[in-house]
Amino acid sequence: MLLNGRRVSTHGAKGNAVDLNSIPLAAVERVEILKDGASAIYGTDAIAGVINFILRKDFQGVELSASTDITEEGGGNIHRANVLVGWGDLAKNRFNVMANVAFERQEILKGGERDWSNGYQPGRGLSPDTTGTPYATQTGLAGTAMGATFRTPSGGTQTYNRANLLAFTTGCETYPGMTQYNTALWASPGARYGCAYDYGGSAVIMQPNDRVNLVSRGTFQITNELTAFAEIVASRSEAKKQFEPLQITTTGAFAGMQYPAGGPYYQDLSAYIPTFNRNLPIAYRLRCTDCGGREIETVSDSYRFLAGLEGTLAGKYDWKLGASTAGSEADSTLGNGYMFTAPLTAALASGFYNPWVLPGQSQDSRGMALLDAARANGTKLFGGEANLKQFDGAITGEIMQMAAGPLAFAAGFDYRKESYQFANGATTTQPVYQAPFDADFPEVERTVKAIYAELSVPLHKTLEASLAVRRDDYSDFGSTTNPKFSVKFNPVKEMLFRGSYGEGFRAPSFFQLYTAQGDAPVPGNIADPELCPLGPTAPGADLSVCAIRPLARSGGNSTLKPETSEQWAVGFVFEPTTNLTMSMDWWTVMRQDRIYELTPQQVIANYTTFPENLVRGTNGRLDGPGGFIRAGFVNADGDITRGVDLSLQGTGKMLNGKFTAGIDGTYIHTFKSRIFNTQPYTEFAGQWSSRDLYPRWKHTASFVYSTGPWSTSLYQQYTDSYKDERPVGVVPQDFSAKVKSYVVYHLSVNYTGFKNLTLTGGIKNLFNEDPPFTAHNLDFAAGAGWDPRVADPRGRSYTARVAYRF
Repeated sequence: MLLNGRRVSTHGAKGNAVDLNSIPLAAVERVEILKDGASAIYGTDAIAGVINFILRKDFQGVELSASTDITEEGGGNIHRANVLVGWGDLAKNRFNVMANVAFERQEILKGGERDWSNGYQPGRGLSPDTTGTPYATQTGLAGTAMGATFRTPSGGTQTYNRANLLAFTTGCETYPGMTQYNTALWASPGARYGCAYDYGGSAVIMQPNDRVNLVSRGTFQITNELTAFAEIVASRSEAKKQFEPLQITTTGAFAGMQYPAGGPYYQDLSAYIPTFNRNLPIAYRLRCTDCGGREIETVSDSYRFLAGLEGTLAGKYDWKLGASTAGSEADSTLGNGYMFTAPLTAALASGFYNPWVLPGQSQDSRGMALLDAARANGTKLFGGEANLKQFDGAITGEIMQMAAGPLAFAAGFDYRKESYQFANGATTTQPVYQAPFDADFPEVERTVKAIYAELSVPLHKTLEASLAVRRDDYSDFGSTTNPKFSVKFNPVKEMLFRGSYGEGFRAPSFFQLYTAQGDAPVPGNIADPELCPLGPTAPGADLSVCAIRPLARSGGNSTLKPETSEQWAVGFVFEPTTNLTMSMDWWTVMRQDRIYELTPQQVIANYTTFPENLVRGTNGRLDGPGGFIRAGFVNADGDITRGVDLSLQGTGKMLNGKFTAGIDGTYIHTFKSRIFNTQPYTEFAGQWSSRDLYPRWKHTASFVYSTGPWSTSLYQQYTDSYKDERPVGVVPQDFSAKVKSYVVYHLSVNYTGFKNLTLTGGIKNLFNEDPPFTAHNLDFAAGAGWDPRVADPRGRSYTARVAYRF
């Protein structure tokens, strides 16, 4: 992403992405999108093109605007206010100064506020894969009361490793939000007497956020051939992310949290489990609602200062020089719901905290006091800072006149220094249970020096070719040279054919290289591939090793190599009349050495390739003390993406006004990837994936009608259906193999009949279309029963905007 043709700093917390919200749209004059790859000119990493935001340069006056976007069903409202001020006329005064300040507040939207946000729909293939429940579920573990597994008094060969008293008595549904664990869907018969909790349905699906953005630009025309300018861009974002309560698992490294034998609330299941040993502690899994929902507050500040000169040389060459410094800093602090590990362990091990409290019952005041004493509210979590210093220049013009037209060129250089530092910064040395702490790493930096050139050659009055080449020298990854070739053929005025070929190079981000290693429980149960080679459904399977949830360790990989790419496109533009234009472009992007973040499930599936990634604990188990699965970033073999971009635009007259109509869409023919070159490619186009989602077809269609001071707009957004994630175990009768297509309409009316005043009102999601159902939960992707990559969770909303200029 570029701002006025130049880079901005990455986000301070992660160091690998740009925060688009730091750019106030009211200060943007236009947005330029180059789709066919721009690595030869804008940077080697512009593999799939660039988005360039161009700011206003000659605004005069004052414009005040305010808008609101209110949902019909409540939650997720958005409010904005904007002040734009400009002074000076470049043509008359030879200067212009513009400043824009924008404010935005996004309110929270909780899953419970939308009935379709529901993680328990077993008839459709969706059910929580966890026995961490507000009314704790006992778990099988050698050396504890239940033992590793148990059988019921009725006998039989089936063994079990989960037991909740409610499952034996009044039913798991006795506690709101709890349900019977669905053993069929998850192929986990050992959890037959466990309960589950719909944590996905209670999750926050739209986080609250406050933002303020500033853009200011001064332009000074020194002479007719020389202009100086300076820009300031700054923003602050305050976000409070909220999550479901902690899930506490009292096994492995946290065995000290088990409920003690002889405790006042000891839950004796010997009436249901003949082998239950009441003289031993109880291992259990608990969703700690007494701890409260978890909160992480993050404050992000970003800025860019830019100064430069633009001019004309010898009346025919345009040139520019610029120097800038940019930065982004983010700090995160723990709010409610997180606990210091040591006092939490002491609170649970005391026996005064009761893990089995039903609705209407009260928690032991002694246990609650111990729990409150363990809270980590206000603890500094971590902070990061990214910086970018850049000096660049470019010149364009014509070299000579050829028979078919001018021979034109562009050339330039780019010098930039990027740095990133991540600091744990914790205000305590005490470990915090399941908090996403990260270790410090010192400031890292890289220097990139680049030169580039482009030549446009008119071969014939109907044929033009261009050649571009860019050479980059990375201080940490060496040099790379990347070309781009393109051609345009215009045999008749109404028809243009075009094609291009380019190469790219993307160095790993600092986050991918250096982020510290961190541990988190694996989402969902897995089978140890060595101790349970036949899986959990095999006859006589030992569920103590066939349904485990060990820690996964992920983080940076300093041995990563850069990605390389090839991309090409061919297409045409057809304009049969002055008010109708259509275009179609076929494109392909091939990436090699793709930087890929391995999941624990992929490590398990390929454990013979990654034997060193299965680190066993002191007891020889993956989920034992010191055991974990090493995941994280690797260089995968690569991927191939092919598709077609289509566009149709038209204008005309209707009744007493004018209209414009159009449609822009993309068809993904294939997106296939593989981790190793010895594997076949896996196709992901039109298929659910926890990483990137590629529906076959997406489009936006629009119709705008204007007459006098009135303007009405109708937009349609369409996302094609795709194959859904299949349940791990038994596929239920009502399971649909396809996620339905998603289509929404937006209507707005604009009125400019009052002097200097613009009034706008509208309805988003006109027909209140719910997100299509998909059978996945929060374990592997966001959303419970829906996918935020496809749908807007807010539903129908009503918008209003007023703008006054003077």
